[in-house]
Amino acid sequence: MNALGRFYGTSIGKKIVMAVTGVVWIGYVTIHMAGNMLAHVGPEAINAYAATLKSIAPLLWGTRIALLVSIVLHVHAAFTLKRLDRLARPVGYDRQRFQASTLASRVMGWGGVLLLVFLIYHLLDLTLGVLNPTFSHTDVYGNLQASLTVAWVAVFYVIATVALAGHLYHGVWSLFQTMGVIHPRYERLRRVVATVIAILVPVGFATVPTAILFGWMR
Repeated sequence: MNALGRFYGTSIGKKIVMAVTGVVWIGYVTIHMAGNMLAHVGPEAINAYAATLKSIAPLLWGTRIALLVSIVLHVHAAFTLKRLDRLARPVGYDRQRFQASTLASRVMGWGGVLLLVFLIYHLLDLTLGVLNPTFSHTDVYGNLQASLTVAWVAVFYVIATVALAGHLYHGVWSLFQTMGVIHPRYERLRRVVATVIAILVPVGFATVPTAILFGWMR
């Protein structure tokens, strides 16, 4: 435990923890997005999918625990790395120029905060049902309809997918760098993989609130 503590206490240790926990969440959001797309097929499809997941308790709770541990470690590592960065440079630049950084990297912090707020709201809305007036543990499709027919809720969900796009792009890009895959020959691969994931996953998520809000999914 002491060795793990010393490892995590270093900047590289925190970056590796962020990378590993990031992989966990990238895998999860990709699978979760694919499951959400079943809503376009109809209520029977997505409700049956949800019922199957709930029937496998070890998988369900194992996944939830892994995600909880991952998000706690990810957020803690992000905040402590930011703090270390500020301590290393207590006085900011007189004029800040962004020559190599991307827009996604510059708004990574704020996007992460927005995603954390969204995650809490999403759990209260569609997992626990606290914010969903007609919540049912067996009718996922009905829960989606009840929540996302409210315009501001649907818009909030879509905005969250925009933040997710930036987070995924910079996260996947940084993952390659943290793992040492920074050779020029892999530069195009890094960009393509980061771009594809950052487009497909958020767009897939955004199709559900958009379709429900505009009445294309009933």
